[in-house]
Amino acid sequence: MSTSTRPGETRAARDRATATRDHRPRRARWSREAVVGLALVAPALAFYALFVLVPLGSTVQYSFYNWNGVTTATWAGIDNYVRIFTDAQLLGPIVNALTLILYFSIIPVTVGLIAAALIRKLGGSRLASVSRTVLFLPQVIPLVAAGIMWTWLLAADGAINQFLTAIGLGGITRAWLGDFDTALPAVGVIGAWVSLGLCMLLLLAGMTKIDPALYEAARIDGAGPIREFFTVTLPAIRQELGVAVLITVIGALRSFDIIYISTQGGPGRSTMVPGLEIYYLAFFERQVGQASALAVVLTVLVLAVVLPLNKLTRGKDES
Repeated sequence: MSTSTRPGETRAARDRATATRDHRPRRARWSREAVVGLALVAPALAFYALFVLVPLGSTVQYSFYNWNGVTTATWAGIDNYVRIFTDAQLLGPIVNALTLILYFSIIPVTVGLIAAALIRKLGGSRLASVSRTVLFLPQVIPLVAAGIMWTWLLAADGAINQFLTAIGLGGITRAWLGDFDTALPAVGVIGAWVSLGLCMLLLLAGMTKIDPALYEAARIDGAGPIREFFTVTLPAIRQELGVAVLITVIGALRSFDIIYISTQGGPGRSTMVPGLEIYYLAFFERQVGQASALAVVLTVLVLAVVLPLNKLTRGKDES
């Protein structure tokens, strides 16, 4: 005797069976894709863990010990960190790094913004092309070579002092990198010169994506060049401006190459920065624990400066 079923029940049972058959292969396919994805990412994760996470964890561990790198380490607790904020010799490099933000970041970003706006006005002319090339040229010069070149230029008998003497300003000449008052600003000038081209190129790239109709509308409303810049150009390059500030601020806080080549932290300690101080503490004074503590403080300082800047420049666009 056959059992009768209603058409609705038959269709529902058939749909459930079809869904079950379709779900199993899809789940299996997702599982295979996840395995393949993990397999592709695994080498990069392994290298990242080996060369970044493990050294970072070791640095944090060493920062709580007194250790010369050879003999048995002794527990120091937070003494290494306390010394950083109570010893002027260790606090000074942090202050110098914060001062260099003015030269490595604020000045090149401001000048780069003006240069990018002027180059955009020139359009595709030959002068614009030459200007871009000349301003970006420092980016392709190795920092070591740039440091050596500027050391020659800023020497007591260098080209800059010769030029100042030739125009009647010989009274202000000095060994710019050897004077306690001018050494840090002189190093800052070198950093600003290096960073200017990158800032200009980033901001110019942002300006090229602005719709020309916005400028036409601003001119129809009677906006002049300055108002046009602040109402159209500046808001449109918010992202690029944020990237330029972040890159240059990080460069100021972790500066090492230029200062090591040009002054090695001198005269005295007037141009000492955290990166150079860490190098001296670890490899010359054999204070590995203290150097590790300063490295951790520098990392936290970079994050404390960069994260708010990142949120400030991107927050409104993500909300």
